[in-house]
Amino acid sequence: MPAVPVCDALGQPIAAADAQARIASLVPSLTETLFALGLRQHLVARTGFCVHPRAEVRAIPKVGGTKDVHLDALRALQPTHVLVNIDENTRETVDALRTFVPHIIVTHPQAPQDNLSLFDQLGAAFGSLPGVTERVAALRQQLQAVLEEVQTRPGAPRKVLYLIWRDPWMTVARDTYISQSLAAVRWHTLPEVLGGDGLHQPGRTRYPVFDWSADWFGAVDEVLLSSEPYRFGARHAAEVRSLLAARGLHPTVRCIPGEWASWYGVRAIDGLRQLAALAR
Repeated sequence: MPAVPVCDALGQPIAAADAQARIASLVPSLTETLFALGLRQHLVARTGFCVHPRAEVRAIPKVGGTKDVHLDALRALQPTHVLVNIDENTRETVDALRTFVPHIIVTHPQAPQDNLSLFDQLGAAFGSLPGVTERVAALRQQLQAVLEEVQTRPGAPRKVLYLIWRDPWMTVARDTYISQSLAAVRWHTLPEVLGGDGLHQPGRTRYPVFDWSADWFGAVDEVLLSSEPYRFGARHAAEVRSLLAARGLHPTVRCIPGEWASWYGVRAIDGLRQLAALAR
């Protein structure tokens, strides 16, 4: 029987690349993962937000941001493959890419375990290149071990508010990758809302706005201020404590690296370990 093809997030079969592959990554998590798979020599473009691995990535040409890709600059680099993500890149960008890029791989991990499928997708695309199949297998093994490790760690569940933006204040719905990463270490996000998968339910709100008068604040055990996309710092943590104290509430408030909860691919392996250690 023929092998079942591996498909991307849109159900498009992924074709194996050849030795002339020229890859553009428009997703920071995926750029870092391509390096981990040994694909540096095939990577021809990245966004300005693709900052890992810090030393090596500087040599890769930048083509704008995740939402504002410089299409002419990217076209000039003649990519054969472009990696995108449903949450991070716009549909308009992807539609424009289809006019000049032979292979577009659309990704959409929504929980830490989805990284196993993500590794399989990258393996299907680039496994014919030297060493990639072995590195994919190693990453899958490492991630599986971390998933099992965090599931068996002791610890009581806690309710958390995870902040990603200020003015307006924004958090995450429970069916986002961020919320599911936190849930893996028994941190359950509030408010208890679902935003839809961003693909079949595009009208739903995956990153809801809230105000400080919401009645669910009384259940919050901890507030986490992410370093991205908004660069929260100590003065913002003090502001949040003040806003909560005005309501007679005093949960723990702290800043954390956003990469721990929001970056997938290879970063998820260390990110989950860091979250689990912090949750203890």
